[in-house]
Amino acid sequence: MTVRRVVPNIHSQAAQESREFYGLLGFEEVMNHGWIMTLASPANPAAQISVTAGDKTAPVTPDMSVEVDDVDAAYAVMRERGAEIVHPLQDEEWGVRRFFVRDPSGRVVNVLGHR
Repeated sequence: MTVRRVVPNIHSQAAQESREFYGLLGFEEVMNHGWIMTLASPANPAAQISVTAGDKTAPVTPDMSVEVDDVDAAYAVMRERGAEIVHPLQDEEWGVRRFFVRDPSGRVVNVLGHR
């Protein structure tokens, strides 16, 4: 399994203000679904931050997202190790397959792969 990118998720009700603030550091909006907006560096597109008001299909908002090349393998490993699955593996309408898992410090991680 290979990690493709890691994105911190900032829970905020101030999306516009966040876009402007992180724009001062060189980030530009690359995705906006209304409930989540992703900002990226034009010079390094894998350097990203997501700002979210909440999650569309899950009961909690994840603290970070980790994109992997094989989300099914990641899910199997987490289940085998007894990790707490917070949101089950599922295909989402916006083109990702994902699940949420809680890390040892209590952070919720959105593990995903693009379809």
